[in-house]
Parts: sequence; structure tokens; C-alpha cells
Amino acid sequence: MSRAATSELLKRAYAAGDAQAAVALLDQSIALGHRRIALIRYLQAQHLRAPLDARHHEYVRDVAARMSDATLARVVGEARARKVRSSSPD
Repeated sequence: MSRAATSELLKRAYAAGDAQAAVALLDQSIALGHRRIALIRYLQAQHLRAPLDARHHEYVRDVAARMSDATLARVVGEARARKVRSSSPD
């Protein structure tokens, strides 16, 4: 996926609250083997009540299991910060 396409999905997922875009970003992260960003995108998709399936849950469960408690807390904090930034008026 091109950077432009990823950027558009990010705008749709975070600024517009598009659940399908959030799932597309998560799928991209999983395909690329991302860990931290996949967890952040999973949390955003969950927040948007996106239709997640077993492979999404399994992937992030495995990712989270390999993180220290401190790292996991930082990643969750980053996901929350992104959510807050995206919902703030510009």
C-alpha cells in the first residue's frame, strides 16, 4: 500500500471515525509484521466498534504477551493520546 493510501486511511480512521479504514490499517500492520503500531491500530478499531475477527485478536494477544508491562502501558497510552488528538477540534 502506498504512503498516500495509508495517509488517507489514517485520516478516515482517526479524523472521520471510519471503522473499515481502521480495520484496513490493522490488516496492513499485521501483513507487514508490525507489533506496536498493530496494537495501536487494533485499539483504535476496537474503539470504533469495527468488525474484528479471531486473527486480529490472536495477533495482538501474541504481540501484547511479548511486551513488558511497562511497554504495554506506554503503547496503550499512545493509543489513547492518538484517540484524544483525533477527537480534538482543530
